[in-house]
Amino acid sequence: MSHKSSEWNSGLLSCCDDMNSCCYGFWCCPCLACTVAGSFGENRCLPLCDICSPTAFSSFGIPLCVPPAGLSLRVGIRHMYGIKGSLCRDIATSCFCVWCNWCQMHRELKIRNRDTSVVIKQPTPAVSK
Repeated sequence: MSHKSSEWNSGLLSCCDDMNSCCYGFWCCPCLACTVAGSFGENRCLPLCDICSPTAFSSFGIPLCVPPAGLSLRVGIRHMYGIKGSLCRDIATSCFCVWCNWCQMHRELKIRNRDTSVVIKQPTPAVSK
């Protein structure tokens, strides 16, 4: 986990930075959202809560306007990578810029995962004398 504060690697409306993410999100936003959840290590079906939650809650008379999966993943990504921001801004982004939010998170994870290298150390066998 990074302790330095940084910025998002691309802006919320920076679709030209990675046209594949935005085109993918435009044609199938639920597919992109599920990909983001999986890339972040969460269950790929988590974003389906954003589709089903408003219906379930409204059936009990409880209005729900904040998409829980989009918001929680955005906050999680921001905290994991030490990205500057606030919960208030995350809520606004998740509510009013749904597709752009998912595209930005997708671009961020692609950049962060590309910069990550994994080193696997093989155990050394015990030498018996």
